[in-house]
Amino acid sequence: MTPLDLAALLAHPANGGIRVVVEAADAFAGVVVAAREAMLPARGAGELAALTEPPPTAPWQQDALVRRVRDRGFPGLALSGAEVLGAGSRRLAARLGLTVLEVDDPMALARAGWELVQGRDALTLGYVRRVAQSIEYSASHLADLLRHLSASVGHGVALIDAEGVLLEAGGHLPEAVRAAIDVGLWQDAVSVAEGAAASVRVDSPSRAGLRLAMFGAGLSPAQLAALAVAAEVAMPAVAARILIDEVADVSDAAVASGLLREFLEARDARDPDVEQRMSERGWRTGGYHLAFRIAGRRRLETLELLRFVRRSLATLPVDSQAVTSGRGITGWLSFAEPPPAPRLDEHVASLRALHDGARRSFDVATGIGALDSGAGGLLTSIDGAVDGARIAAARAATGWFVRVDALGIEQVLLSWAGSDTFVPAAESLLAPLASQGPELLETLTAYLDHESGVSATAAALGLHRNTVAMRIARAQELLGVDLTDTDARLALHLACRALR
Repeated sequence: MTPLDLAALLAHPANGGIRVVVEAADAFAGVVVAAREAMLPARGAGELAALTEPPPTAPWQQDALVRRVRDRGFPGLALSGAEVLGAGSRRLAARLGLTVLEVDDPMALARAGWELVQGRDALTLGYVRRVAQSIEYSASHLADLLRHLSASVGHGVALIDAEGVLLEAGGHLPEAVRAAIDVGLWQDAVSVAEGAAASVRVDSPSRAGLRLAMFGAGLSPAQLAALAVAAEVAMPAVAARILIDEVADVSDAAVASGLLREFLEARDARDPDVEQRMSERGWRTGGYHLAFRIAGRRRLETLELLRFVRRSLATLPVDSQAVTSGRGITGWLSFAEPPPAPRLDEHVASLRALHDGARRSFDVATGIGALDSGAGGLLTSIDGAVDGARIAAARAATGWFVRVDALGIEQVLLSWAGSDTFVPAAESLLAPLASQGPELLETLTAYLDHESGVSATAAALGLHRNTVAMRIARAQELLGVDLTDTDARLALHLACRALR
């Protein structure tokens, strides 16, 4: 006869509510139920004795009960009220090798033991019946369905693929268990030190490589076999829910993408209707925003990328949005107050980690805009993120990732290519000169207009050439640029002309 493992009994979803009080023996020959100890068989055969009456209250009577049960050949005792056993009685049970369990329903415990040892078909039917009941529930989305499946079968439920866990409910599927699953099989059952799982391939026409797994700790071979059948019964409902959610996701992504496009096209002409619809979607325009743009370097499946991005953003402790836009994703983080510089750097690092994760499956480049406030600031940050993604697409050296407000001159060069962020970028670039008064900026502008000629600049401004030379040297120092570099001169010239 197959032994009844304590771990399997604890993992059974209908075990009568047992809790371990003293753990000694870890396997039994079955379960014997009696009202009191005197009604148990004279000689046990290694079973777990389950008594419906509570234990005595006197310590010496508790000790006597423990000794008599163990002497009769029972390595386990389940009692309603076992938690009242005193410390001395518990030590005695441990010394004698008697496992003591608290149980709410001894009859349910006996049935669970029978299912695990002899009634495997009943165990399977029990799981299947619970799955059928959960499928009858009208789930609002896939995660909701998985939660109800988990609550019904009493074990964790996860949707996985070859790369990792996509969704889970009722617990966390250990990575060692997931990695042990053979994704090439239709049905698989695995058991490793970290836990066990039964899984089945999800027959989904829209998303290949998915598996539905039911998992837990201490699951016996009988439970795994039963859960494999239960997973197979649940799979069509999961596949159907995936398809329903897929259609809803496509529709929602189209609506969100259209709303973002309207917001961007309105620019400074604020549209109350657009802002109202943004508010209804939970898109805040108030506060501070840090935008990002993840753009495909070649053709990609934007909806799959959106799912990945949203899953990653959900782990961040900040309000976030992500929307499909063209060949990529546009999104932003929102803050009620401007985060301190170190905290902002942490958020950028989180977006970098998101980008690195996305690149394992998608050929993308990511740009991060500058932190800005209000609806106009959100526009500016998004524009900057788009610029950054454009630069990042040619930046293998930076891992195809660019933070725009760290670019300086190159940002201006990019902006001249047609971006709406050109003037703000030029103002930012030349701000160190403007803060010193108009003379340095006027001199630099004239200097660049006259092809970097000191004498020609001095003549145009009516200054001594030494004055011009000193001002140009000071401008280089404040801007941190080398005016012998042709790209630097071009960028500065474009910026100066834009601010005239």
